[in-house]
Amino acid sequence: MTLFDGITSRLIETPRLSVNILERDGDDPATGPERTVVFVHGNVSSSLFWQEIMQDLPGDLRVIAIDLRGFGESENAPVDATRGLRDYSDDVFAALEALEIPTAHFVGWSMGGGVIMQYALDHPALSLTLQAPVSPYGFGGTRRDGSRLTDDDAGCGAGGANPDFVERLSTNDTSDEAPTSPRSVFRASYVAQGYTSEHEDVWVESMLTTSTAEGNYPGDATVSENWPGFGAGDYGVLNTMAPKHFDVSSIVDLDPKPPILWVHGTADAIVSDASFFDINNLGALGVIPGWPGAEVAPPQEMVSQTRDVLTRYGDAGGTVVELQLEGVGHSPHLERPAEFRRALLETIGYVGAAADPAPPTEAIILKSSD
Repeated sequence: MTLFDGITSRLIETPRLSVNILERDGDDPATGPERTVVFVHGNVSSSLFWQEIMQDLPGDLRVIAIDLRGFGESENAPVDATRGLRDYSDDVFAALEALEIPTAHFVGWSMGGGVIMQYALDHPALSLTLQAPVSPYGFGGTRRDGSRLTDDDAGCGAGGANPDFVERLSTNDTSDEAPTSPRSVFRASYVAQGYTSEHEDVWVESMLTTSTAEGNYPGDATVSENWPGFGAGDYGVLNTMAPKHFDVSSIVDLDPKPPILWVHGTADAIVSDASFFDINNLGALGVIPGWPGAEVAPPQEMVSQTRDVLTRYGDAGGTVVELQLEGVGHSPHLERPAEFRRALLETIGYVGAAADPAPPTEAIILKSSD
């Protein structure tokens, strides 16, 4: 595991499983929850992706990045998808309980955004920073209002995984010889065109920690009578976000309501209103034949769904700031780190945030309790 300067790794034993975390040298374990930030990665990644932002945050914060089960150095325990993302959020809680951290500020990326929304429904959270988060209604198979298109979630879950991509994960393919190699997928989907980094090998290394054992990525699928012929199963990573298993739109009713920062890019290929990972959108584009049309299988309006739910959250008394970054892909913390850092520090109420450069003009207050 490639660790950057000042970053350390250790395993935490919990009653649920062994959880790997990254920390910074010199962070004080006695730091209170109000100055503790916990990072949760997304699908096909690990805590390694957070190292740059961990290095860049002020030294008087305590910063922790957690590997979810089946990723990074954490135990490859199977995932019960019928619980949505609760296996993951309960694992995070168990790790923090072992560290004697009663609550914290949480940052979740993509699937990790769903994990921390579920966490906030079940446990206290001081703030939520949602980076390119999965829709509160899950991934695929829903109308704008969150209602499900079919009873079996046709086109959702593990059946949509590319078998060659899964095979290349399992064989630790670091090449860029095929569009389905992890490196090619990173370049095409995780970041916007033009992004480069001296750490690309580390980002690919992180992707390759994904367990493809039974019960992990991608999971099982069912046969469906509805187009495109498969539905979501009950175990494995991709099925956790199928709408029959996952719906965290009830965060609107949280009391108290932690402040929320929502950061996303306009060039995100994975989470958008026209996602290249949404089977129905691929059908509409003619990539997958036989699409039955927008009345039956409309593309999921993921970003609009998130905005709708967070607007209701604000209307109910919460504070929500949206930071939409033009031309940025699925990884704002890599592509626009300065803006991400500033917005995060303001969200957690860090006193020194005002000393940072001027806040980005793209920041929008959807609703503020102030």
